[in-house]
Amino acid sequence: MTTDETTRRIGRLRGYNLGMGVLHAVQGVAVVALANDFSLPVTAAFLAGAPGLPESYTGVEQLFSINLAWGVAVFLFLSALAHFIIASPGVFTWYGDNLRKNRNYARWVEYSISSSVMVILIAMLTGLSDLAALIAIFGVNASMILFGWLVERDHEPGQKGWGLPFFFGCIAGIVPWIAIGIYLWSPTVEGGPPSFVYWIFFSLFIFFNSFALNQILQYKPVGKWRDYLFGESAYVALSLVAKSLLAWQVFAGALTV
Repeated sequence: MTTDETTRRIGRLRGYNLGMGVLHAVQGVAVVALANDFSLPVTAAFLAGAPGLPESYTGVEQLFSINLAWGVAVFLFLSALAHFIIASPGVFTWYGDNLRKNRNYARWVEYSISSSVMVILIAMLTGLSDLAALIAIFGVNASMILFGWLVERDHEPGQKGWGLPFFFGCIAGIVPWIAIGIYLWSPTVEGGPPSFVYWIFFSLFIFFNSFALNQILQYKPVGKWRDYLFGESAYVALSLVAKSLLAWQVFAGALTV
């Protein structure tokens, strides 16, 4: 690929990012405007004495609640903001310079926050509400994303050595899904979460892993993914589809007025 062709393709990514930003933002506004005020509790149980004594353990208390519509809107607006920042003057030059080096650090910053919010909402829909558990899930998922940053920072596609940080990221990334899966299974109770929660779990699990597959194809590299800009466009498209899928499944299942 010539330098001029690369420059033209990177230039087209400005419009691509602007368009994706608009699509995320419009969906965020629509969810907030159309949804009901359904909320999910965040809980905790604290010690009131020496550990190990039955009387020291308080009952589960609700600390606060999270409005589900605004929770969905947060990850949509975060993505919209990230796309608009990337397309802005100055930042887009930095973005283009990094793409020429097979890097996009902005991606990992945004994903580490937005995808972690998504995973927390999925966990809460299965009944997982403990504050400490939700904080841990957020942190572990963010760590998974940041391992992806290390892969991209330290290695070029086709080089050896990227597999180890990628593998560590996979270990971190599976932990929240195991925890959520236990609550989805609900082994000690009859019934379980409503059917839409199962659809959310399995569909988003597939889409989260599609990001990992995209990176594998980039770094092997395989077919069209030999072109880093193709993989970059795939990341952007996958992000829109995954966030839209979660947003509207949540809306249909819990937020209809």
